Amino acid sequence: MPNKSAALEQALKQRILILDGAMGTMIQEYKFAEEDYRGERFKDWHVLVKGNNDLLSLTQPDVISDIHRKYLAAGADIIETNTFNATTISMEDYEMGSLSREINLESAKLARKVCDEFTTKEPHKPRYVAGVLGPTSKTCSISPDVNDPGYRNITFDALVEAYVESTLALMEGGADLILIETIFDTLNAKAASFAVEEAFEQAGVSLPVMISGTITDASGRTLSGQTTEAFYNSIRHIKPISIGLNCALGPDLLRPYVEELSRVCETFTSVHPNAGLPNEFGEYDLEADEMAKEIIDWGKEGFINIVGGCCGTTPAHIKAFAQALKDVKPRALPELEVRMRLAGLEACNLN
Repeated sequence: MPNKSAALEQALKQRILILDGAMGTMIQEYKFAEEDYRGERFKDWHVLVKGNNDLLSLTQPDVISDIHRKYLAAGADIIETNTFNATTISMEDYEMGSLSREINLESAKLARKVCDEFTTKEPHKPRYVAGVLGPTSKTCSISPDVNDPGYRNITFDALVEAYVESTLALMEGGADLILIETIFDTLNAKAASFAVEEAFEQAGVSLPVMISGTITDASGRTLSGQTTEAFYNSIRHIKPISIGLNCALGPDLLRPYVEELSRVCETFTSVHPNAGLPNEFGEYDLEADEMAKEIIDWGKEGFINIVGGCCGTTPAHIKAFAQALKDVKPRALPELEVRMRLAGLEACNLN
């Protein structure tokens, strides 16, 4: 598997790269029933599996490939594998932990095949596969029991074990980079990044790593309590190719945190916001042209290097972003003062 780190970094210096949009939003349009999720292979599975979108890489691979194609045709440079919940930990919600490796492997293969189709047609614009590691359904920093603050339902080592398996499968399937995304708990992210390094060592090859955290509400903090700069300080030692923000908020509410990250981040920045906040029906109302207005302003202000969409976004959104940003220069990497940069819930920078 060729390492595309140099090519990716060069592309990031030349233009703003486009990430794809929401997988779940697109899957919802198919209105799949329980039997569609099960397919023939899992028709007798002992628990309900509707909603297990990652399983569709096995039972509806043509649909997943078609969604990838729609995003690439819309202008995406990077597409994400259908593996957001594919760790053994999250798959246990459906008692399918044993399928984790296979789902990661096959999801990466699907994305790889479609990316190669487009790259062959347009060799001047190579497409990249981002192997996705989601946050899991557990949190390492926060107790799920309000009556027992010291209780944890997952350990750091258990997270590492799950992430190593997923990462190795994504690499085997053809991922060009690893995307640790929608981070609400920085300790989970540290487990993921540690696992990714372990997987690289086992595989004997390293890939670029993208890291994307989540500001959960207007307080400007992650769920585990960190500000944007504190989050950045906590994971900057990993030296990822990009650090960014995604999910939870629409572009209007996310803007100040994107600007803050751009100011403090020494590497490339990424952002993929929701299409606004969900309405009373759990749907997202922000149209492509409305989102593009905010996105192009981020580009012109020099905030971003990679941009895509999260919940509620579609190929129409990605097409609007790609067209709006095609002539906008990417954010230049800043030269920051050398300081000791520490973090608890707040950043602590010492001269």
